[in-house]
Amino acid sequence: MQAINASIDVDKRLAAVDITASDAHARMLAATKIISQADCDAICNGLATIRDEIDSGKFQFSHELEDIHLNIEARLADLIGEVGGRLHTARSRNDQIATDLRLWLRGACDGLDAAIADLQAALISQAEAHTETLMPGMTHLQIAQPISFAHHLLAYVEALGRDRGRFTDCRTRLNESPLGSAALAGTSFPIDRAMTAKALGFDRPMANAMDGVSARDFVVEYLAAGAMCATHLSRLAEEIVLWASTQFGFIKLSDAFATGSSIMPQKRNPDAAELIRAKPGQIIAGLVGMLVVLKGLPMAYSKDMQEDKAPVFTATDQLMLSLAVMAGMVRDMTVEADSMAAATKQGYATATDLADWLVREGGLPFRQAHHIIGQVVALADKQNKSLAELTLAELQSIHAGFSKQALQVLDPAASLASKTSLGGTAPSQVKKAVAAAKKRFLTG
Repeated sequence: MQAINASIDVDKRLAAVDITASDAHARMLAATKIISQADCDAICNGLATIRDEIDSGKFQFSHELEDIHLNIEARLADLIGEVGGRLHTARSRNDQIATDLRLWLRGACDGLDAAIADLQAALISQAEAHTETLMPGMTHLQIAQPISFAHHLLAYVEALGRDRGRFTDCRTRLNESPLGSAALAGTSFPIDRAMTAKALGFDRPMANAMDGVSARDFVVEYLAAGAMCATHLSRLAEEIVLWASTQFGFIKLSDAFATGSSIMPQKRNPDAAELIRAKPGQIIAGLVGMLVVLKGLPMAYSKDMQEDKAPVFTATDQLMLSLAVMAGMVRDMTVEADSMAAATKQGYATATDLADWLVREGGLPFRQAHHIIGQVVALADKQNKSLAELTLAELQSIHAGFSKQALQVLDPAASLASKTSLGGTAPSQVKKAVAAAKKRFLTG
C-alpha cells in the first residue's frame, strides 16, 4: 500500500509552490482572526526554514509521509511544535494540491513561452539571411514550386506562434484559485478566498468548491498544447533530417548537433533532430493517459488524480529540452544554397508558372492551361529535359499561343519573384514577413 500510495518521488517538485501557497493561507488565517498573529509568524518562519532546507538539499523526504504536503507539514511540526498543526485549518489536501499544480503550471507556461520565442528568434534570424535563397517547395514530398528558404522557415515561426497562443490561453484559464475549497464543500471558517487568490497572483477564486478540487481540464489543456508544440518540433526535425542527408544536401550540421557511427567513420548522423522527432510519443501518451484517468471519475476528488503530475512534468521537461536543442540546431546549421537552387531545376517546378502565363497572356481557362502544361511536361519527360531546356518550337508544337516571353517564366528565380501575394514567397513579401514576425513575436 505504501508503494502504490506514496507520490513523494514525483510531487516533491511542487515543494516551492506548496510552501508559497501555505504561507499565503497562514497569513489569511491570521487576517481573518482564525489563528493568532503569533502563530502565523511562527508558521511562516518555519516554512521559510523548510524552503531553505529544500533549496540547499538538506531536507529529508520520507516515503512514509506519502506526499509533499505531509512531508512539509511534518517538518513544520518538528520545527515549531503543535502550532504547525494550525496551518491546515480550513483547507484540505484536495484544494492544496489543486492550488499547487496550478501555480506550478503557470510558471511552466511562462517558461515554455520564453523557450518557444527563442526558437522563433533563431528561425527568423536564419530567414532574414535567406530571403532570396532558392529551394524547392514540396507537397507529398515531391517537388512542387520554387520557394525561398526564408519562406519555409517562416511557416514554422507562424506555427510556433500559435503554440505560444495555446499556452497563453491555457495559463489564462487555469489562473483561478481553488484554495479554500477544502475537501469539496467549502468550510465553516470565515476565510477570505479573495485574499489568498490575490496573494498568489490568481485572477479570482474558483466559483464552486467541488469544481475547485476536482477540475483537471487545465492539465489536459496544457498537455494538449504541449503535444501540438512537440508535433511541430517533430515536423521541423524530420525536415532537418532530410535536408542534412546526402540525397538532399540542403544543410550541414556541425559536430555539436550530429554524431558519428560506431562502425562507419564517414557518418554524420543528425541524432539531435531524430531524438526531437521521437519526443511527441511521450507527450501524446501523457495527454491520452490523463484523459483516460479522468473519463470515468465522479465528482469530486479521487486518488486517481494523483496520476496527473507525472505526465505534466515529463511533458515540460521534454519540451524545454527539445526547444533548447532545436534553437541551437537552427542557429548552427549551414545552408547549402547552391544545392537548394540546383534542386529547383528538377521536377518541373515552374510548370504552374507556365500554366499561369497561358491564363494571363493567352486568356485560357486555368483548367485548359493545366491540361496543356501536362502535355508539355510529358514532352520534357520523354526527352529527358527540364522545362527550361525545351525550345520555343517544341512548346508551340503543343500550343501555338506560346511566345518567347513564356520562356522567361521558367526561370526559378523569376518564379520566386512573381509570388507577390500576401503570404507569398517573393523576396519582397518575405522581407516584409520577417519584419512583421519580429514585431509580433520578439517585441513587447
